[in-house]
Amino acid sequence: MEAEGLFEDVLEANAAYASGFRLKGLPATAARGLAILTCMDSRIEPLGMLGLDPGDAKILRNAGARVTDDVLRTLVLASFLLGVDRAMVIGHTSCRMFANIEDQVHDAISAAGGPDTRSLSFLMGTEQNDAIVNDVQRIRSWPYLAHLNVGGFIYDTDSGRITQLC
Repeated sequence: MEAEGLFEDVLEANAAYASGFRLKGLPATAARGLAILTCMDSRIEPLGMLGLDPGDAKILRNAGARVTDDVLRTLVLASFLLGVDRAMVIGHTSCRMFANIEDQVHDAISAAGGPDTRSLSFLMGTEQNDAIVNDVQRIRSWPYLAHLNVGGFIYDTDSGRITQLC
């Protein structure tokens, strides 16, 4: 499938955004010293839900808000080069990554016409709060991030409230 024309809607929206662009000159550092790891779920607005503005925090997103090797690598860069001294791992209620088992997701992808994905680990789980606590501990125990202050949280997609777990 040709990509030409597939992105016209977002390119037009970008033109409107760029015409009033206000972030020029914003420093690359995190003004509030914060990094946020959260899920890619579209119901989550990381800046708005925490009362932050652009430039206040570094935002990392992936399926399930999981602490992967890439997240650890990114946090090292953010903490030493971009002014981050604290990090929040924020999972959310009704997360599909914790509503299924790994085999169910592989089957769903296959049923949707996708390839066999069984060589991939999607880091599924059944106990989301435990996963958040364990992921926070993974950051805290990473030798390159021992200096970083880290907390684990759950975001309620029905109320917008965040609860601290650790």
